Amino acid sequence: MKEVEDKLISLVKSYYERIDHTIGYPICQYPNIEGFGEWYDKSGICDIVLDNVGNPFAEEQLLLGSTLIEREVILKFASIYGIPEDKAWGFVTSSGTDGNMHGIYFGAKKLLYETGMQPIVYVSEEAHYSFRRICDVQNLEIRLINRDKQGGMDLELLKKSIDPSRPALIAVAVGSTFMGAIDDQAGIQKVLDEVKPVAVYKHLDGALFGGYLPFTKYKDLVSMEIQGYDSIAISGHKFFGIDEPSGFLLSRKDVLEAQKSIKVEYLNDDMPLISCSRSGLSVLKFYWIIKHVGFDKFTEEANEMLENADYLQQKLDEINYPAWHMPFSNTVFFKRPTKEIQLKYALANGFIPEYGGELSHVVVMQHVKKNIIDDFIEDIKTM
Repeated sequence: MKEVEDKLISLVKSYYERIDHTIGYPICQYPNIEGFGEWYDKSGICDIVLDNVGNPFAEEQLLLGSTLIEREVILKFASIYGIPEDKAWGFVTSSGTDGNMHGIYFGAKKLLYETGMQPIVYVSEEAHYSFRRICDVQNLEIRLINRDKQGGMDLELLKKSIDPSRPALIAVAVGSTFMGAIDDQAGIQKVLDEVKPVAVYKHLDGALFGGYLPFTKYKDLVSMEIQGYDSIAISGHKFFGIDEPSGFLLSRKDVLEAQKSIKVEYLNDDMPLISCSRSGLSVLKFYWIIKHVGFDKFTEEANEMLENADYLQQKLDEINYPAWHMPFSNTVFFKRPTKEIQLKYALANGFIPEYGGELSHVVVMQHVKKNIIDDFIEDIKTM
C-alpha cells in the first residue's frame, strides 16, 4: 500500500508545482469547497452512496439521495437567472456538456410535441464542439453558422440558413470556446421574427460565462426573463469552483411537461432524463458553496476576474504584443508564443485568419492573479 500512496503523493506534488501557471483552460484551481472534506468525513455521509435518480422534483424518492437539497439548489440558482420559482425546473448534471445534451434533447422533444416535426439545430462554428457530437448522437440535423469578426454567430448567414418550414432549435454560445464571444441574442431574435420558423426553442451554453455573468453588470445576458431563452447549461467546475466535473441545467416546467412520458415502475415515477443515476455528492457541494461562499463572494470573484483580464490585455498592449478580448470576457487571445511558453502555462491554441492565424489564449480564472500575469508577460518579453 505504501507504494501506491507514494505514487499518488508524487502525482499530487507534480500538480501543485504546475497549478498556478495552468492558465489556458477555464478551470477554477482554487476550489470553493473549503471545509467540505472535513464535514464529509465527520458527518458519516462518506459511508453512504448518494444516488439521485431521475427528476429531483418528483413527489417520491425511493433511493438514498440528496434530491430535496437538489431542488433547493436549482431554485436558488434559478432566482439569479431570471426564472420565477413557480415556473423553474432543472437538475444537477455531470458537466456542462451533459447540460447541453439535455437542453438539445428537451428542445427537440418540445418542438416535436408542438409541431410534429423534428427541428433543425443552428449553432455557431465557434460554439463548443460537443454540439456536433450531441446532434450526431440524437440524429438531429445541424447547420453550422460561420462566426463574424467578433466571434459571434453571423446573423446574415443565420438568416439565410434558417428553413422557415421546420422548427428551429437555436444553440446560443454564451462564451465561445476560443475567442470568448457571446452570440447576439437580440440579433438572433430579430432574425427569428423576420424569418418566422414554425416554432423556436433557444438553449444557452453558458458553461463558463453563464457562471460569472449573473454577478456582473452584464447579468442581463443570461436572464431568461430578458432574453427569452428556454434552457441554460452551466458548469460547476469552472467559475463556481466545484472540485470535479459537474454542472446544472435550468429550464421551465412547461419544457418538462412537453417531454414524452416514460413510466418506470421500479422508480415509481416518470423518467424525463437521459441519464439515470446522478451524483448526489455534487448536489451537496453546490449547496455547500451557496451557503459557505455565497453570492456576495461570487460577485467579488467575477469582477476581479474581469479586472485581471483587462490587466492582462493592458500589459500585452504595453509591449505591443497582438492581443484581443471582449469587454464581458475573461478570455484574452493573442499571437501564439513559443512552444516552451505554451507548455509552461498550458495555453490553449486556435487558428483565426482574421486575427493573424496562429493564436493562443489565457482564461483568467480566480487563481490567475496579477503576479501570475506579470510572470507570463516577462516570459513573453524574453521571446
